[in-house]
Amino acid sequence: MSKRNTVFPAGRQALYEMHRYSAAIRSGDLLFVSGQVGSREDGSPEPDFAKQVELAFDNLSEVLKAAGSTFDDIIDVTTFHTDPEAQFGTIMSVKDKVFSKKPYPNWTAVGVNWLAGFDFEIKAIARIQAAV
Repeated sequence: MSKRNTVFPAGRQALYEMHRYSAAIRSGDLLFVSGQVGSREDGSPEPDFAKQVELAFDNLSEVLKAAGSTFDDIIDVTTFHTDPEAQFGTIMSVKDKVFSKKPYPNWTAVGVNWLAGFDFEIKAIARIQAAV
């Protein structure tokens, strides 16, 4: 069995250490990004929902950047929501800024009742850009 090829962005290690998981794993030219939440540097949830969603996308961006990828390289997105009906407008306004042009990535939204103190989580699969 080969060793996992992990990716971690600078900072924010507290959350990964606290819950014992990797930010992302490379496999060939694919990057499998763990669910990113709107956490502060100490791993605690941002209490303002709109800011929590923005932070989750920012945190996803940092993981992608650490692997040499961007939002344009994302193939598939899964988001988790604790109150989808009430949160959808806020989430879509942030999502539409990030994925502003076609072709859009695949997207699956899932309503859940628990996210370890968070209200939104986003995970993704992206293609890693070839080194030039």
